[in-house]
Amino acid sequence: MAERRKFIAGNWKMHGLGSSVSEIGPIAAAADALDGVDVALCVPATLIHRAAKAAPTLSIGAQDCHQEDAGAHTGCISAAMLAEVGASLTIVGHSERRQDQHESDADIKAKAEAARAAGLSVILCCGETEAERDAGQAVSRVTDQIAASMPDGAAADWLTIAYEPIWAIGTGRVPGTDDVAEMHSAIRAKLRDLIGDEAEGIRILYGGSMNGGNAAELLAVGDVDGGLVGGASLSADKFVPIIEAAAKAS
Repeated sequence: MAERRKFIAGNWKMHGLGSSVSEIGPIAAAADALDGVDVALCVPATLIHRAAKAAPTLSIGAQDCHQEDAGAHTGCISAAMLAEVGASLTIVGHSERRQDQHESDADIKAKAEAARAAGLSVILCCGETEAERDAGQAVSRVTDQIAASMPDGAAADWLTIAYEPIWAIGTGRVPGTDDVAEMHSAIRAKLRDLIGDEAEGIRILYGGSMNGGNAAELLAVGDVDGGLVGGASLSADKFVPIIEAAAKAS
């Protein structure tokens, strides 16, 4: 199996004003002090520049980008704009974008390719609803999303997959480790089908109510290469223990 460094990415979602930047310094210090783990924070677009200045050694990302380089897209932000203000990566295809903004797999593929063209790394999200899981469709739903969203030229040096069971995001509910293992193994197999040997280097993150209390158990599951963390990434006190768990799991 390819060696894959653990990767912990925080997603602040629509949280954070200028005063929140004070949380980033301690997170960056913890990341710098620990071996074997990569750390990123995906903050609101309004904070990217300030976050990058406050923590130049930490990877600062965006939470979305538009698929076009420029144009009449009021309120949207291109990947090049994000890169210019200090982002080094972006999330695409988060379930909240898929559901609330009705983004299609084709939209997400185009966004991932636009991000890559602008020099950004990409965290591509996938996940099933509770109804899909209860109907026995979880694996097929997620692997179908990946197949339809996979950007051309996908490679381990810039693409990460994040599996987020939608029903577990922000709810405190977490699937059993057997369920997580089954899904991550299925994702790895689908990646092999799509891109061959390159799949072995692509990291697959688990997202969905990861916290300092359950991170070690989740990170010990096969093919779980890190986490995409929501609420717990908003403060250093809650996020640093997850980073520490990832470093120990490396």
